[in-house]
Amino acid sequence: MLVFAADAAALTRTHARALSRGLTAAVYTEDMFATGHDADNRAAVRAVAAEKLNLVGIGLYGARTPVDKVIKGLTLHG
Repeated sequence: MLVFAADAAALTRTHARALSRGLTAAVYTEDMFATGHDADNRAAVRAVAAEKLNLVGIGLYGARTPVDKVIKGLTLHG
């Protein structure tokens, strides 16, 4: 697992790239930190259109080449 640092704009761009390439993505939004459990987390994400999510993190899963293309331009978290 590699961890990259990114601002909100880069996270939004990376998420859109992942979706356009059919990669599995787990999103972490600011709203999720105000909920108490998984069902509320899922409801908080479903309540917002994908392009309007206030992303604070993303988890990606897929083959190396497509993932590398999606994360292009991000820097490793230091």
